Amino acid sequence: MSTSIQNTLSLIGRLLFVALFLPAGIGKLTGFSGTVGYIASVGLPAPTLGAALALAVEILGSLALLAGFGTRIAALVLALFTLVASFFFHAYWAAPAAQQFVTQLLFMKNIAVVGGLLVLAANGAGGWSLDARRTR
Repeated sequence: MSTSIQNTLSLIGRLLFVALFLPAGIGKLTGFSGTVGYIASVGLPAPTLGAALALAVEILGSLALLAGFGTRIAALVLALFTLVASFFFHAYWAAPAAQQFVTQLLFMKNIAVVGGLLVLAANGAGGWSLDARRTR
């Protein structure tokens, strides 16, 4: 595969992750009290701190991926965040039977997102990124 195609695909992949995480982070920021309540509803301690950390990870991680700056670290942080959040907020094994199917789909989607983020962490941002400019 040509370098131009690889760089194009890497950029598109990063933008698609941004399309997932940035609106979620902004939603947590604009609906902060609702986010705190949702975190509290699953029994996690310090829901206000958790909401602040979640929105920071999603917004700052998205901006890092967008620019391709610190991409490997940002992808690892987002992967860990997504994996942990999946077990608390998409626990299909504990959901009522009527909700298990959708909850399991959300859980498995998140597991796939974690996989994609790990591939991004392993391979980096591609040539069209600030990371690539720093290494030239």
